[in-house]
Amino acid sequence: MKEIAELNNKLSTDLVSNTVNVRSILENTSDLIIKYANVAGCNICVIACEGMVNTQTIAGLIYNPMRLFESGLENSLKPDELMQKMQSELLVAVEQNHISTYKELIRFFMSGFAVILADGIDYGVAIAVQGWNTRSVERPLIHTNMRGSCEGFTENLRTNISLVRRRIKSPTFVVKTLTLGQRSQTDVSLCYLSDKAEPQMLKQVEERLEKIPVEMILESGYIEPFLQDKGNSVFTQVGSTDRPDNFAAKLYDGRIGIIVDGTPYAMYLPLLFSEHFQTMDDYSGLTVFTTFTRWLKYIAFILTVLLPGFFVAVSNFNPELFPPTILFNIISAEQKTPFTILSECIIVILIYEIMREAGLRLPSVVGHAVSIIGGLVLGDIVVNVGLISAPIVLIVALSAITSFIVPDLYPSIAILRFAFILAGGFFGLFGITALGIVVLFKVCAMSAYGVPYMAPLTPFTLKAMRDYFIRQDWRKLADYDVGINELTGVELIES
Repeated sequence: MKEIAELNNKLSTDLVSNTVNVRSILENTSDLIIKYANVAGCNICVIACEGMVNTQTIAGLIYNPMRLFESGLENSLKPDELMQKMQSELLVAVEQNHISTYKELIRFFMSGFAVILADGIDYGVAIAVQGWNTRSVERPLIHTNMRGSCEGFTENLRTNISLVRRRIKSPTFVVKTLTLGQRSQTDVSLCYLSDKAEPQMLKQVEERLEKIPVEMILESGYIEPFLQDKGNSVFTQVGSTDRPDNFAAKLYDGRIGIIVDGTPYAMYLPLLFSEHFQTMDDYSGLTVFTTFTRWLKYIAFILTVLLPGFFVAVSNFNPELFPPTILFNIISAEQKTPFTILSECIIVILIYEIMREAGLRLPSVVGHAVSIIGGLVLGDIVVNVGLISAPIVLIVALSAITSFIVPDLYPSIAILRFAFILAGGFFGLFGITALGIVVLFKVCAMSAYGVPYMAPLTPFTLKAMRDYFIRQDWRKLADYDVGINELTGVELIES
């Protein structure tokens, strides 16, 4: 491509030629700023992007010191001497970068750097003077908690890394930043603890990131599929969180963390199934209550996935399993509706998913209207008219409420719920059992980067079970650590 060939060209020693080529590559975009000046007898220019830089910072770090610098020189300097003297004495910035190609110049230009070029030399200096508006640190939106930190990730990569650094004040906390996406040039940071993370796993993750062919990376979801193994099931192998403290805890377990610029969520891998049922509040409260809530979450997950399908299966094939009083009520309710139980269940589930999607996309000021309409339509009118029976509405409502307890698993729950409804509707309890065995075998066979998805339950790791179905006291948890690489069945494979 001509565009790529131009970007890979080296800067020339002619300042005018360099600025003309920059204008040509950027097609003379209106937010391109090029300021010319003469310092110590040398012609220089400052290239910046309007809206991406802080004008006060440019004035404080570049323009004003240049005048003072020039007034202190008695003789003119050669361009190379001027640039070296400016870097060592003048440009007191947090980050300075040496650039020699148009590709590097454009990348720093788009990242909020001011690039200084001088006539007579074939390189430039990029100075960090970013100044775009960012959202302040706020309370996490998804993973809320009762106790502990109320800080959540933002869209700014540097801010997110600083939030993690505040919690891991250790020299072993390493951040490696990559630039992905040929057009978006998105900064993606790999975060890990050098004494906890396995080098083989880190190498595999880095290689997969570097091979991503997507040209525009606007969110972490763009790269998540490339980090998972091919042919994975409905369960994801990459975890995500909007809490810096949760992210720091995963790094301590030996995970590899990934933060994408422009995304208020951080990813970590590999992900275990049991982590969907663990929250930061689990480690702040009473151990007995934490164990109780974890069992509630596991029971809620089973109910939200199996309850609608089980009800359809029993109603169609084994109604004798219902107590007589309940059976008579179900028969009485179904005689007033024109649809079969399977059709009713699918219709109500579809209506619920539509309302849920509408509630997510509507502005918050009118989002409450969805819940009002849903309550009226499903809870009253539909039943009174006789389109849907009351038992089906009750079963779907219970399934919907229990799905809120494990929000990270909702995409998987929605798919499995439909699958079990169809299996129960066409094949009865046999279909429910067969599909359950297939899903169980598939989940137990899953692994990511050599780490079993169902660990430490299968393969069984006794030491790690102290924080699985139950959560033992911190006195026992602090005795020894069980990292992700110490679980039974872990087989790290060289890429």
